[in-house]
Amino acid sequence: MRLVSLASSSAGNAYCVESGGDVLLIDCGICCRDIRVRMESAGLDPARIVGVLFTHNHVDHVKGASAFHRRFPDVPLFANFMTAEAIAAVMKMDEADFIPFENGQSFEVGAFEVAAFSIPHDVPDPVGYTVRAEGLCYFHATDVGTPLDSIGVHLAEADFATLESNHDPVMLRTSGRPELLKRRIRGPRGHLSNDDAASLVRRFASPKLKVLRLAHLSGECNAPHIAEGVMRETLSAMGRTDVELAVLPSDEVM
Repeated sequence: MRLVSLASSSAGNAYCVESGGDVLLIDCGICCRDIRVRMESAGLDPARIVGVLFTHNHVDHVKGASAFHRRFPDVPLFANFMTAEAIAAVMKMDEADFIPFENGQSFEVGAFEVAAFSIPHDVPDPVGYTVRAEGLCYFHATDVGTPLDSIGVHLAEADFATLESNHDPVMLRTSGRPELLKRRIRGPRGHLSNDDAASLVRRFASPKLKVLRLAHLSGECNAPHIAEGVMRETLSAMGRTDVELAVLPSDEVM
């Protein structure tokens, strides 16, 4: 199993999981051309995409969906019922463009077994995913308002994980952002702080965890070295210095 981030920020999100030549795309928040170019730069063939999984309908996760569907009409698009309806409205697509599923339902996409789990965020029915292939489990959760135990039980299954570490509370508080936006971000349906992400890992990461990638960092209210420092301190306290930790760049392939 191989993981590739194409973009990870409030401006755009797109991630790839590769196994046996099959590629699964999670979110489509950058333009279709950039998806193709960035995949190719990472040695991934866009023609091998077997499906797209959508987490929710915010524009930074779906802005390339319509163009991607026109360019690759045979690639299935997966979303739960409410997310499909919301994306169709935002992107002026047809709900019939999507293959719907129910949260908790497992389904196969190419070489992958996929299951979605509910997360708290300020949109209709957002989800994270577990993706299984080659006897390994990948956990994916961005745009998470609260580090719930119900999310942690899925993290506990993971060999590889991508987890939101959006903001530093002090940087958020002292930023020039409107107070209403600050309350949204730190609210129960907003985004995980560095400390929230560390708490989830401390409580639920199992000995299986090999790779942890921190995603969706705020460009204004966080810094890579701060997010990494908080998580490294947590992993060290857990005796888990063996975990490969990386902070995903906002607009570069990794």
